[in-house]
Amino acid sequence: LIALNLQTSFLTPPMAMSAYYLKGVQSRNVELMQIFTGIMPFLAIVILAMVLMYIFPGIALWLPDVLFAE
Repeated sequence: LIALNLQTSFLTPPMAMSAYYLKGVQSRNVELMQIFTGIMPFLAIVILAMVLMYIFPGIALWLPDVLFAE
C-alpha cells in the first residue's frame, strides 16, 4: 500500500515528479497538460489496485503467507 500511495503521488499534482521529469526530457512543444492526460489511464489502474488492496488485503498478503507459512 505504501508503494502504491507513493506511485500515486509521483503521478498527480502538486508533486507529480514523474510528469515533470518527462516534461524536462520532451521537446518544447509537449505541454504538461498533455502529459497529465496520458497519465490518467495508468493512474486509474493504480487507484483501482489501491482500493482493492484496502478492501481485500489478502491480495497483497497471500505470497508472504505462502512463503513464510509455518
